Amino acid sequence: MNLDDLIIAAFCEMDDAMNVCLQQLPKARLRERGSRPTVCDSEVLCREVIGAYLGLEQDQAIYEHFVRHYSHFFPALPQVHRTTFIRQATNLSHFKERLWQHWLADTPHQRDFGLMDSLPLPVCRFARATFCRRFRYEDTLGVRATYGYDHVARQTFWGLRLHLHVAWPGLITRLTLAPAHEADVAIAPQLLHGQKGIVLGDRNYHSPQLQQQLRQNAPGLKLLTPHKNKKRDPNPKRSALLSHWRYRIETVHSQLCTRFGLKHLWARDLWHLLNRLLRATAYGAVPYTLLSAECPACPAWKLTPATGKTYKLNLHIALDG
Repeated sequence: MNLDDLIIAAFCEMDDAMNVCLQQLPKARLRERGSRPTVCDSEVLCREVIGAYLGLEQDQAIYEHFVRHYSHFFPALPQVHRTTFIRQATNLSHFKERLWQHWLADTPHQRDFGLMDSLPLPVCRFARATFCRRFRYEDTLGVRATYGYDHVARQTFWGLRLHLHVAWPGLITRLTLAPAHEADVAIAPQLLHGQKGIVLGDRNYHSPQLQQQLRQNAPGLKLLTPHKNKKRDPNPKRSALLSHWRYRIETVHSQLCTRFGLKHLWARDLWHLLNRLLRATAYGAVPYTLLSAECPACPAWKLTPATGKTYKLNLHIALDG
């Protein structure tokens, strides 16, 4: 499939998904009043999908790329200004959440086996933290930039932290934003609310208080984590096996940072930031949907690693230690 065929397939999938989600609205339409936009919403969403696939981080880059190379596919795009296109795409952020849930329902994934981790989102360079105004003040959702520690880069940063719940084989099902200083254990109950099955976390989620809270509030959920202290781990083989299975979420993190450019926060407010996050997470399900439609006999969740072995998606009871 070349790029032109991918654009056509993504537009058809986007238009069909929008028609299904519009029927779920009370009045079956997005706008209460006003004239219809020059560029239809499905075209705007399609350009965001392909732009994210091509690694275009900024909205301006997506607009200029399609005006320059694909005006024959979208003839109405050159008639609108860049700011109009960006504003229309950002206003669709709440509808993108509906599309995300629609694709999650149709995408094959392991619903009772998930992974959980957090990702640092610096809003500026560390030297500019004292006078940077981005996300400095708390908004209505309680999100504001604070100082946090990046364990991968091994340095302090100023910004936010994105907490993710990923279903096997790598489909993002839930996300939440929190200040950078908030511990992973404090945000875990929000991500695990209503979940069932097995969830794997890293050493930052090891907490007897959290395990007791989950046993009381979520009896059908089991959180498996390695020991907090690696040197005092009573069962290092169990921790190594859990880390091996949990490593899939690191691949999701790398895709969010490299392809979607979440490490470079061009957004200046929460409105545009949520649009970028929903673009990255919701449209991450589009390749799974297109792959399942192209090859129904080979669904996306049947994965074989490089070793040639076929892993089962259920964990042995010995992991309970």
